[in-house]
Amino acid sequence: MDFMKLGNQIKYYRSEKELSQEELAERVYVTRQSISNWENNKNYPDINSIVLLSEVFEISIDNLIKGDLEKMKKEINSEEVKKLNFYASMMGILMIAAFISLMPLIKFIGLYGFIPYFVLVACAMFFAIKVEKIKKDNDIQTYKEILAFTEGKRLDEIQKIEERAKRPYQKIIDGFLWAAIALLICGIMIFLLRL
Repeated sequence: MDFMKLGNQIKYYRSEKELSQEELAERVYVTRQSISNWENNKNYPDINSIVLLSEVFEISIDNLIKGDLEKMKKEINSEEVKKLNFYASMMGILMIAAFISLMPLIKFIGLYGFIPYFVLVACAMFFAIKVEKIKKDNDIQTYKEILAFTEGKRLDEIQKIEERAKRPYQKIIDGFLWAAIALLICGIMIFLLRL
């Protein structure tokens, strides 16, 4: 991420308020070295420091981070979005095809019907792994993050923190959901085999 604009903004507004780096550091509860690092683009202030800086400079956060905000919401490579959508579609189609074809395959070719069924499931799992790799590479896990990603956007830092807090709960819900789907499929298969 390019911090140059924010570093220049901090330096500009600090000079405008006629504050030394030490004075500004005291008012935002950081060290003078932190102020120097921000102004020299060595690192980026956390969200709490940004809020305090905007209060000290008496400007909105948007004005303080003008330009950097757009970088925080940078556009995602459209190829990655296309890949995610393609892989997810293929995974869904193959899982549905596997589910629908299992009983007819068993009825017409017996136990050998499991072979094409497992091939379809293996192909679906291949695409599921591809989807997970794209999600991991782009650090997206929750539904809101995935939706933003498919729209070619990234969440801003505050939204990202909120979504990270939801991730453990979402994984538990996903686990229960997949277990319920597996039980439903097993139940349907047992029922159909008894016919």
